[in-house]
Amino acid sequence: MAQQHGIILMIDVENALRTRSLDGNAYWFDNMRFLGSTGQGTANLVTIVPGTYYMDGSQATEQVLNWLPAALGAIPPTVPRNYHVEQARRSEQAALRELRALASGSGGSGASDGGGTAGAAPATTGAEVERVARQVGVRARRPRSSRSLGTGQVLDVMGRVAGADAPAAYDYPTPVITGITGPAVEEKVIYPAQYGSPDMVYDGWYWAATVDTSRPGTYAYTMHVQLHQLHQDDGELVWEPVDVECGSSLKVIKDPKRNAFTGAGVGTLPLPPVPPAPSVPTSP
Repeated sequence: MAQQHGIILMIDVENALRTRSLDGNAYWFDNMRFLGSTGQGTANLVTIVPGTYYMDGSQATEQVLNWLPAALGAIPPTVPRNYHVEQARRSEQAALRELRALASGSGGSGASDGGGTAGAAPATTGAEVERVARQVGVRARRPRSSRSLGTGQVLDVMGRVAGADAPAAYDYPTPVITGITGPAVEEKVIYPAQYGSPDMVYDGWYWAATVDTSRPGTYAYTMHVQLHQLHQDDGELVWEPVDVECGSSLKVIKDPKRNAFTGAGVGTLPLPPVPPAPSVPTSP
């Protein structure tokens, strides 16, 4: 069975959108530090991929790389996928309750008051309706050119529905990987592809690649990423896609398959000797 390597691409989306670049705004991590990966948490990650060889020199199974993007400072991707929908639904239900109360209250005051207060009621009601509308928050749609995102209310970084007058500390959508190129692909060291998955954290899609471990060496690759920026378009909020890219590399090393417990070749796991059972004193 192929060994799975996880690579996390953490992006400071707000700064990346401001500079239109991932230079200084991308942080890489992987799970191969124990084998020698370097540059953890920086833009200069070199992922170690051990060449899988048996002790006799024959090639063993291939290795697999898995890339997962994440937005720095956003709501964690481990939050249930329906979190955004539930938050929006709660805000709408609360607004409906307030509108019903407002309607019944204004109706009663209109019936009891004479013509003197009837003129003030619409102004008061209008202010209250506007307040409730702000509570519902703002909604943004995605353009047709975008590869991800659904229509829904915008949340802030605390996971609350953001109103029209909220600060611009939005919960940015998870970055979307759109492709992998570079020398590692051109030289056919890695074979990347996008795969479907029942895990809906990343919209059911993720990027992975098999690695030709028979070719030791260091190979660079380029990650193409799509970010999304909230944009006002004719009075409507739209998540506009912004395409950026950054680079990383992998290093295939020639290392035979070894038993992780003993450091020796793959084989029977030696067991420690069983200590003798303690003697039980006999009664006189």
